[in-house]
Parts: sequence; structure tokens; C-alpha cells
Amino acid sequence: MSDGPQKTPKKAPTFAAQIGAKAARKRRARRNATPDVWFGLGMMGLIGWSVVVPTLLGAAIGLWLDRRHPGTRSWTLALLMAGLAIGCVNAWHWVAKEGRAMREDQEDSHE
Repeated sequence: MSDGPQKTPKKAPTFAAQIGAKAARKRRARRNATPDVWFGLGMMGLIGWSVVVPTLLGAAIGLWLDRRHPGTRSWTLALLMAGLAIGCVNAWHWVAKEGRAMREDQEDSHE
């Protein structure tokens, strides 16, 4: 007796294929999503902390140096300014990196 054509069982997708499909789904979701208020606030916080932390570290080290080695020059002011400069460069780096990522996402969505 023949039961008709036998069906071959479907192969389960490989682990790599499943990961690839999930990654593609995430990219599509990010591309189609509009940045919301929380994204903007998070980015502001990230940029703010990237400036604040080096500035405060410079001020703290400057205060410590002024107490240890008093002199005519203020280590606090010098290192505060150095920390601020480092923080601004750090923030500029983050903004440029996010800008590049956004442009790449837009280019990917147009292909």
C-alpha cells in the first residue's frame, strides 16, 4: 500500500540563520523607528556626563596638588580647564560617532 508521496521533514533553520534573521529584524525596526524623547534625554545625559566627569576629575586632582604643593600657580584652575577640554573633545567624539551611525542607517535603508 502506498500512502502517497512521502513528505520530507522541513529542516530547522541553523543557529546562524536564526541570529541573522533576528539581526535583520532589529535593523529594520531601528531604521523605521523615530527617535523619541527618552532617546534624546539619554543622549544628552551621555554627552553631559562625558564632559562633567573629566572636568570634576581635573578639579579634584588640582585641589589635591594645591594642598600638597602650594605655589603661585593654581593647579585647580589649570586642571579644571584641561578636564573641560578633554570632556568637550570626548563629547564631540560621541556626537560624531552617533552622526556617522545615523547616516549609515539612512544609507542602508535607501539601498
